[in-house]
Amino acid sequence: MRHYQNFINNQFRPSEGASRLEVLNPATEALVATVDCVTPEDALLATQAAAGAQKLWRKLPAVERGKYLHKLADALVARADSIGKALALESGKSPEHARGEVVYAAEVTRYHAEWARRITGEIVPSDNANENLLLYREPIGVVVCLIPFNSPVYTLMRKLAPALITGNTVIVRPSSYTPCSALEIAQAVADAGIPAGVINIVAMNHQVAEQVCTHSAVGMITLTGSVGAGRKVLEYSQVNIAKAALELGGKTPVIVEPDADLAKAVADIVRSKTSNCGQLCTAAERVYVQESVAPQFIAMLSEAMRNRQWGDRSKNHDWMGPLIHNNARLHIHRMVERAIDDGATLECGGVVPEGKGFFYPPTLLTNCRQDMEIVQEETFGPVLAVVTYQTLDEAMDMVNDHQFGLASMVYSENYRTIMRVTNEIEAGECYVNRIPDDPYQGFHAGWKRSGIGGDDGMHGMLAFTQTRLVVGSY
Repeated sequence: MRHYQNFINNQFRPSEGASRLEVLNPATEALVATVDCVTPEDALLATQAAAGAQKLWRKLPAVERGKYLHKLADALVARADSIGKALALESGKSPEHARGEVVYAAEVTRYHAEWARRITGEIVPSDNANENLLLYREPIGVVVCLIPFNSPVYTLMRKLAPALITGNTVIVRPSSYTPCSALEIAQAVADAGIPAGVINIVAMNHQVAEQVCTHSAVGMITLTGSVGAGRKVLEYSQVNIAKAALELGGKTPVIVEPDADLAKAVADIVRSKTSNCGQLCTAAERVYVQESVAPQFIAMLSEAMRNRQWGDRSKNHDWMGPLIHNNARLHIHRMVERAIDDGATLECGGVVPEGKGFFYPPTLLTNCRQDMEIVQEETFGPVLAVVTYQTLDEAMDMVNDHQFGLASMVYSENYRTIMRVTNEIEAGECYVNRIPDDPYQGFHAGWKRSGIGGDDGMHGMLAFTQTRLVVGSY
């Protein structure tokens, strides 16, 4: 069993007298590692290290910062086996899936490294003669990155890489459920020779996290997490008016039109819903199917969900794995029970399995209504709710009558339908005849309660900058 220390100012530091996290394998419930939580004193050292390093890091030409990011990507690939092993054990992902996430994280790191020569400002005409107006893109300072458990390696690099290429330094707080892979990444940071203090990776309890987020040196807090966690970050950001970037919950709607390729729609929806046991903020959550094809579609969907195998993914890569912890499973199961009590029909799943591991079978609920909790609230698990509709007008009204607006999906072969849905959907992303996968050259941003700001692409990178106006008279 491994024990991990925190990475502060390019050193792995023991936190004497601090509490320890016990990390369980959610597929077996076995204890796989312990991790020091930083003390308030160590957290202050990490913040001071980041603030001190940022003064030098920002002065380094962006192309030189990009070279460091390429070295870090190389180090991630070189350590993909060890990082992937840690990730598989703490998350219940298959070893192949976990290693693949590390390699993909290296790719997004290289992508942001290439922005080095493309972080541009503007020259704006002045109203006065003999005067230039110059707009500069500048780093914000110290950025706190709050990382979720579901894709912890990829999300860490998704935030860290654009923060670094734009001249910021970072303090990373991994999820308490998946801290081991982050601290394995810290070894890759050391291998890459990143200057001391630029990247600090620390496990923290909520009290210490608040101390760090409200420190005067912190200029930005970026979170991927729940709506509740987002509200807490907004409270933290008020202290020093720090910038907040929030990627929060989702309740991805899927519109299935009569002319859709039903077989493809079913296969895609099941894949989206059961990947990582539904623990994806863009996973399909509520399906709206036109009533003329609903009986056929539901029969196909029910069969596919019922036949989806699940279990310990270390034994079979193709199985659906576990939820991250038992409280998540109990929460989801209670939502399913309440939906049935409220009139939904259980087509398959809906039971808590016996034995070790936090598994929950693929679950399909039909005869759902728009006002049901199971349609309105995120499950973050392998549960689908199906609602039928008569007209596309009715479907659009229901799809948009919602608190969340992250991803959305539409299945149709009619370009007029597709254009209407993509123009009218109230969501930051719309996927046509395919499942969401967040292309990192695009922009991953939620509307409504799904977030503020966003990740990926040029816009995600520029989110880690602030603008300076220089008025030069001559």
